[in-house]
Amino acid sequence: MSIWSTITENGENTMPMKNPPHPVGILQDGYLEPLNLSIAKAAEILGVRRQALNNIVSGKSAISAEMAVRIARAFGTTAELWMRLQTAYDLAQVPESRIKVQRYRKAS
Repeated sequence: MSIWSTITENGENTMPMKNPPHPVGILQDGYLEPLNLSIAKAAEILGVRRQALNNIVSGKSAISAEMAVRIARAFGTTAELWMRLQTAYDLAQVPESRIKVQRYRKAS
């Protein structure tokens, strides 16, 4: 199943995924590879250091809001799309069953 079937270009989440792919897969498969862009060339286009983009591509860093704006401008998408992809991925990584927090209710 493609990520595009669950999160559209305008950022609408039509069906949440249990284990969404890291957004870097979309960046690589949808933009870098089809355009035959190396990490170095893509970093130059985005106006960032090669190492910064490499950290994202290797999964060491998340896509920040600033990077989302850069990617959106460079490839004709929206920053919201990249932030939603990153957020969906991040939330799927949280082991909710291990978080022992109860809802706070003000004493009456």
